[in-house]
Amino acid sequence: MPISLYKALLIALAAGFAAAFVMICVPPLIENPDIVGAALAGFVNPFASGYATDVLFCWAVLAVWVIYEARTLGIRHGWVALLLGVVPGVATGFAVYLLMRMKQVGPHSAWDKTVLSGE
Repeated sequence: MPISLYKALLIALAAGFAAAFVMICVPPLIENPDIVGAALAGFVNPFASGYATDVLFCWAVLAVWVIYEARTLGIRHGWVALLLGVVPGVATGFAVYLLMRMKQVGPHSAWDKTVLSGE
């Protein structure tokens, strides 16, 4: 996949999720500004609880990755991706982190090649 397409897809997915989040979540939150209640509403049944738990663990995996790479590769401003992972969501935070990482490390770093080759 060409790098320009990769970047465009990440931007589209991050923006698309953020827009969907705003359209779905903001109107009810304006009507009833109970943020804790809104967060807990993700656990109203076993299926919603499964998805909500997945989101929480995905954010935790992203946080571990961001913190690790901040220390090992010197990736700066990863906290922005973690904040975006909370609001609007992990999809936006993850895409933003990949774009930030690519800008700081490069699209084909030696570290990526080592990890992908299994060395």
